[in-house]
Amino acid sequence: MKRLDRFILKAFAGPFVAILFVVLFILVMQFLWLYIDELVGKGLGMKVILEFLMWGSCTILPMALPLATLLSSVMTMGQLADNNELIALKAAGLSVTRVMAPLIIVTAAISVGAFYTSNNLVPYAFNQIYTLREDILKTKEEIKIPAGTFYDGIDGYILRVDNTDEETGMMQGVLVYDHTKGKGNTSMSIADSAIIRMAKTKDYLTFTMYNGTNYQETNSLRYRDTSLELQKINFTKQEMIISLENYAFEKSDSAKFGDQIKSMNVKQLIQTKDSLHRVDADTRVDQFKRLMSGGYFVRRDQLDSGFVDRGLQLYENPEFLSWQDITKERDAYQSASTRLNQMISDVTGFERESYEYTFYLRRADLEFLKKFAGALACFILFFIGAPIGALVRKGGLGVPMIVAVLFFVLYWVIDLTGAKLAKDGAINATMGAFISTAVLFPIGMYFTWKAVNDSNLFNVDTVKSGWRRVKSKIIGMFRKTRIVYMGTPDFAVAPLDRLINNGYNVVGVVTVADKPSGRGLKLNESAVKKYAVEHGIPVLQPVKLKDPEFLEALKAWKADLFVVVAFRMLPEEVWTMPKLGTFNLHAALLPQYRGAAPLNWAVINGEQMTGVTTFMIDKDIDTGGIILRQDHRIAETDTVGDVHDALMEIGSDLVVQTVQGIIEGNVETRVQRSFIQGSEVLKPAPKLTRELCHIDWTDTTKHVYDLIRGLSPYPAAFTELVREGENPLQLKIFGAEKLTAADIASIFGVDTAAAGTVLCDGKSHLAVATADGAILIKDLQLSGKKRMDVKSFLLGFREPASYSTTAGTSKEVCAKVRS
Repeated sequence: MKRLDRFILKAFAGPFVAILFVVLFILVMQFLWLYIDELVGKGLGMKVILEFLMWGSCTILPMALPLATLLSSVMTMGQLADNNELIALKAAGLSVTRVMAPLIIVTAAISVGAFYTSNNLVPYAFNQIYTLREDILKTKEEIKIPAGTFYDGIDGYILRVDNTDEETGMMQGVLVYDHTKGKGNTSMSIADSAIIRMAKTKDYLTFTMYNGTNYQETNSLRYRDTSLELQKINFTKQEMIISLENYAFEKSDSAKFGDQIKSMNVKQLIQTKDSLHRVDADTRVDQFKRLMSGGYFVRRDQLDSGFVDRGLQLYENPEFLSWQDITKERDAYQSASTRLNQMISDVTGFERESYEYTFYLRRADLEFLKKFAGALACFILFFIGAPIGALVRKGGLGVPMIVAVLFFVLYWVIDLTGAKLAKDGAINATMGAFISTAVLFPIGMYFTWKAVNDSNLFNVDTVKSGWRRVKSKIIGMFRKTRIVYMGTPDFAVAPLDRLINNGYNVVGVVTVADKPSGRGLKLNESAVKKYAVEHGIPVLQPVKLKDPEFLEALKAWKADLFVVVAFRMLPEEVWTMPKLGTFNLHAALLPQYRGAAPLNWAVINGEQMTGVTTFMIDKDIDTGGIILRQDHRIAETDTVGDVHDALMEIGSDLVVQTVQGIIEGNVETRVQRSFIQGSEVLKPAPKLTRELCHIDWTDTTKHVYDLIRGLSPYPAAFTELVREGENPLQLKIFGAEKLTAADIASIFGVDTAAAGTVLCDGKSHLAVATADGAILIKDLQLSGKKRMDVKSFLLGFREPASYSTTAGTSKEVCAKVRS
């Protein structure tokens, strides 16, 4: 054994022994209080009382051992943590599990000892205490004659005294009725005073009376002589010797309650259970025979399983249950009713008859299992006490001990409840015996996991958050939070749909006014308006957000919360209107990419990570306190359309989480500068311009490739193809690949090409040279044509290599934004 193990075991042994004796003393006092009425007033010696308490303490051990294990483990681990010894052991590389290892072994030994105590000592103690208690009950109370009342505590005599001298024991004004002959009040003595002396053996007493008179009458009538004879004798002193029985305590030679359930060990309980099962089975067979022979069934063979197979069902006979006249039918029903009532009476009697066996069988099953359950409880309670001490870091009689005692009370209440229900047959014996340990087992595992991972036992913030969540649900049962949703494009439809499907109360939608578009200048409705109209949600479409009519209509909705997704900048009169505030979903990880086009710029700049952020709106653009953020990785081949679709789903979930958190009051905002690391430079996301979309082929291959991805599918990067004597042709590029110099030589057979040179093999490959390579075009659209792949384009576009490209400005625009 290592020195550390000895140190921990010594720290555990002292508190365990001390607490065990304290707990035993407290429980023995409770035990004594239960039987105090049976012990006092009988002149029992101290030896008898101590023996009674000794056996009583033995019966209490199964309850005291789990409690002592629980409290001593709390004190041991709490003392180690309080003295910083546990921290030192962790710093030396020892885990909490290793520190607890010797205590776990000792607790396992205590559990084994608890089982042997329950199986061997406790049954013997119950046998002894039952026998001792019967002997005590046989012992009569000491003779104490009260003044002014008739006392019948002495067999065959009734006494009355006026008063008694407490010092001498001399009684004054004595009246004695002698009923030993069983003839009523035929013998009476009256004396001025008297005194009682009891023999040391308590088998007789001497009753000495002074200055009195004795009256006796025959109280017997004869056939010829019906007179009653009265005898009166005066005396100065008269002594009466009265024999006594059971006034002295007599202990039985041997215990005689070995057949009681609590006085049996496991082996005896198994034998008792087998016997009870046999008796119960025999009783049921006998009851069935008596039921069959009782004349209740007209055709008893109908109860035979083979009767149906032989096709003898009487109810299939058309004449079955049919009578020729009403009298026979009435007599048949009366006869059947009489037999049925008699059968019900007999079955009820059978149930009472079987109850005795089933009751004792349940008790035997329960007592058998509780011997194992008590031992298991010692082991499980250790895994509650030790982690509590380690986590709370207090080894004295403070909060950890109070918490531990509360857990023991929980165990004790559940154990008593389970045992009561099992005895009554409401639940089976296994559940009744092990329900308390089953409840504590996951608690012990959870506390141990917390201690091993050195995390807080109770997180106050989590408790507060849970309370706010429950509170919001209770309030929501009576009044749902009123939400107004503000958005315009497809990106804003998914969050709105998610809110509606999750049962939130969206009372209205605000979106942009309808605008004419297309060749026919047909009014075009926003995606959010189309969704709202389909779902019957009221819509407001202000031209100006400060319009008084719009503000009045918005106030009329009495909204508690505004949710903004891909909408315009709100004036202060709007975002300060709801009492819960206004939050926005931004398609970037703020504080990066504040502005109108965060999705595009994240891809254009070649970012590998982006995401969505919810934040409270303030007077500036995208600067409010951050509520939640969720990141998303951008693949090298992702276009802004791919990122848009992914963030739309992630953003929808984040909007629901934010709404729920605000309703429950469980959100905390963080200033955006707390997310800036070191010298990190903030990148803006301004509006997209035509100059940005015009590709500058003098830029690097990677920058051009990222620009194409960041503008696909909308608004799309473009270049202009020019040939002498012809107008420039605009070519939008939606999909492309990067080519190195080696790739150019392999595909097109040229070693070098100036930036902006159009390369084509005339069949399936079309590329434009960049400053350090080329861009292989895969998906494109020529001005005035449909979008198509490059092969389809080359089939109808002759001599593309004869064209050159115009100088774009995307390189210059991107450089300004990055700087």
